[in-house]
Amino acid sequence: MSPAKGPTLRAQWLGRRLREYRERAGLTLSQTGEYLQRDKATVSRIEAGIIPCRSADAMALLNLYGVDDPRVRDGIDRLSRDIWCKGWWDDYESESDTKIIDHAWLEARAQGMRVFHMTVFPGLLQTEDYARAVMRAAVPDMAEDRIEPWVEFRMNRQRILERSEPLILDVVLDEAVLRRFTDKGVMRRQLRHLGEMARRPHVDIRILPFSAGPHASPESPFAILDMVEPYPVAVQVEMRTSAVYLEGRDVDVYDRSYAYLKAAALSPEESREMIESVAESLL
Repeated sequence: MSPAKGPTLRAQWLGRRLREYRERAGLTLSQTGEYLQRDKATVSRIEAGIIPCRSADAMALLNLYGVDDPRVRDGIDRLSRDIWCKGWWDDYESESDTKIIDHAWLEARAQGMRVFHMTVFPGLLQTEDYARAVMRAAVPDMAEDRIEPWVEFRMNRQRILERSEPLILDVVLDEAVLRRFTDKGVMRRQLRHLGEMARRPHVDIRILPFSAGPHASPESPFAILDMVEPYPVAVQVEMRTSAVYLEGRDVDVYDRSYAYLKAAALSPEESREMIESVAESLL
């Protein structure tokens, strides 16, 4: 089975980890290539995630680098296999770009997710009708036969909230999201769905009211994906035509921003009351 086209985030993560271990071992690309019986350019492309590394090669490199910690080795082995393992999202490769595929993969591997949005409801909480309306508004000239696969893709992503150990979803929404109406019927059903989801034990939804004033993330929506080893905690920052994934110290900035946003938001009970009130106003 082939991985998704282009350098995937998982291949880049694996390559980065392997480069770190090589550098700690004090070995050059040429020395590593000689061990693998590859040229140094190939090793460099593996470390950049351009060429996905197979599990056998990853384990061989850990042997060369003297990495014998069982947890590390198990994590690298799982990550290397993940690159080549086909997930449901890969069926949509022709319909979406690598960043969208990466995000679905990340969600499937995450144990928790913290999301802030100020224009639309997060994809994991959208109804089908609302998703269609958002897509049509975002790309007005998109053909109808292109919209349906995207809607289906988005609905499939929501299965992580139904699995035996569901994703723990923590969401802060600007009040503007509740009041940015599409069709009133579509919006009413979306708000009722949001209220139902907010009652689930693994879903926490809070509304940041207008009365809170200026807030901690005026620039753009973002999602913090809380991962387990061997995957690092990652932040997805949405842009008009793509998404940027951040790690390391950059995550700390968004951690603090999310904490400020959540502290300024209404309680879960107050948030449900506002959601229900806005839904009732659309009758």
